[in-house]
Amino acid sequence: MVERQARGIYVARLHPFTAEHTLAQVAKRVPKAVFCLLTALRFHELTTQNPSEVWIALPEKARRPVVEYPRLRVARFSGEALTEGTETHQLEKVEVRVYSAAKTVADCFKYRNKIGIDVAVEALRDYSRHYRGGATDLARFASICRVTRVMQPYLDAIA
Repeated sequence: MVERQARGIYVARLHPFTAEHTLAQVAKRVPKAVFCLLTALRFHELTTQNPSEVWIALPEKARRPVVEYPRLRVARFSGEALTEGTETHQLEKVEVRVYSAAKTVADCFKYRNKIGIDVAVEALRDYSRHYRGGATDLARFASICRVTRVMQPYLDAIA
């Protein structure tokens, strides 16, 4: 049995609701969105946080999408901060755009007042464990997000 969940989105009634399914649904409904911050951290397995909302990045002037479920949290990006570091993955035969792990860590420091500095530090620690040679990418994205000075003390403490 198939049921309609939203305009253009149909799902088998017994289909399990997983995190991947939720991301695929949001990607279909908001095609210009890029998954960021806590959602991207969870995607890259760089956090123990389990966000109750799906975090998406949109251009500054874009309209806020009207989606009843799941709850969306919109972060506004512009310029290189919006376009750089985007990866495309396939989830349930849907193209899903997610920021790379290094870009996500830099974004966490940029939005540390929204998500918490403890989450950003945890992401940096997990990133340094999983991506040993990723310091160059991290420095590049820290520069793009203008958080190099903020991140430097934490990088020195981890190294």
